Amino acid sequence: WQKLFKQVNYILLKVIFLASVKIYTTPTCAYCKMTKEFFKQNNVEFQEIDVARDEAAAKEMVEKSGQMGVPVIDIDGQIIIGFDRQALKKALHMA
Repeated sequence: WQKLFKQVNYILLKVIFLASVKIYTTPTCAYCKMTKEFFKQNNVEFQEIDVARDEAAAKEMVEKSGQMGVPVIDIDGQIIIGFDRQALKKALHMA
């Protein structure tokens, strides 16, 4: 029941808060793939931005994060560098 309650609670939070999620990626980034899989498994809608193909987006990513590496995740303005499951859960109000 606890697991079901957590899932229902998460769905309610998602409906209430509807986080804006962007992930800056490249096609060959393994941690980007892990992050996207995490989002899919948790039914998190996200916008994927391929910085290898979009120079303006790459510049935006560096301005936001100070980082040239990917993934860079922007959840309602909170920047997370790399695949950090706990930080993602916290930013998405799942933890």
